[in-house]
Amino acid sequence: MAHRPPILLIDAPSLYFRAYFGVPESAARATDGSPVNAVRGFLDMLTTLVRTRRPDRMVCALDHDWRPDWRVALLPSYKAHRVAAEGGEEVPDTLGPQVPVILDVLAAIGITAVGATGYEADDVLGTLSVTQPAPAEVVSGDRDLFQLVDDARGVRLLYVGRGVAKLEDCDDAAVRARYGVPADRYADFAALRGDPSDGLPGVPGVGEKTAARLVDRYGGVAGILAALDDPGSGFAPGLRARLDAARDYLAVAPTVVRVALDVPLSELPTALPQAPADPDRLLELAERWNLAGSCRRLVDALATRD
Repeated sequence: MAHRPPILLIDAPSLYFRAYFGVPESAARATDGSPVNAVRGFLDMLTTLVRTRRPDRMVCALDHDWRPDWRVALLPSYKAHRVAAEGGEEVPDTLGPQVPVILDVLAAIGITAVGATGYEADDVLGTLSVTQPAPAEVVSGDRDLFQLVDDARGVRLLYVGRGVAKLEDCDDAAVRARYGVPADRYADFAALRGDPSDGLPGVPGVGEKTAARLVDRYGGVAGILAALDDPGSGFAPGLRARLDAARDYLAVAPTVVRVALDVPLSELPTALPQAPADPDRLLELAERWNLAGSCRRLVDALATRD
């Protein structure tokens, strides 16, 4: 049997935020002057991925709940610094209106986009990575998704921290080389190290090297907490004191960091079309938003990927 190309699982918010900040507003405007830089950049990223990865399946995951209540209940600081004054996520004023345009274009082309109430895009990606037929390539600039890498299932992370054109194709060995821990221990490592961008304080005085060493020695946070109760476990006094003071945080942080793998999702169409699902609608959107070039490039890439 011929090897099937991996399904591409796209972290849509990660990519369109990067597109927004990577393409100047002045370089991409609709005929009415509205900025469409995030839309154009996002579509061009998809074009690059289709041309270079040559997938036959794709799903774009969405943030239907960027700060789920169940994570906040465990750790109130989770993403708290990113809450806007009026509530909701703090998003640039000119980015928010572009997201519906992205979704309209995806629908007209025939690329599935899906989110789930009470879950982040990360959780949708995690669930798809274990429920869709393997292999899979998860595309994101979010470090938390290193935990989804699974050599046995054929799940890799295409990390776009330096852009889609310079993506890093990561298997478990790449995660170990980067952080000193296997992918399935990344959540424990991240909980110890912390992540200011997500409001995770970490354990004071524990950086990446110490976190990796602790995970390697004790297997994860649960093993560390158990070892703290053993006077002969060998912690240096200062480190023991810091870990002991962080017990309450460590009891919940790995659950907050860990990507959900059981999001309730309906059966999804994942096959990539070779021609737009609704060409008239796509033409209308391309003209209205001055996206003819980006739409044409993506449609051409889809038509010629075999």
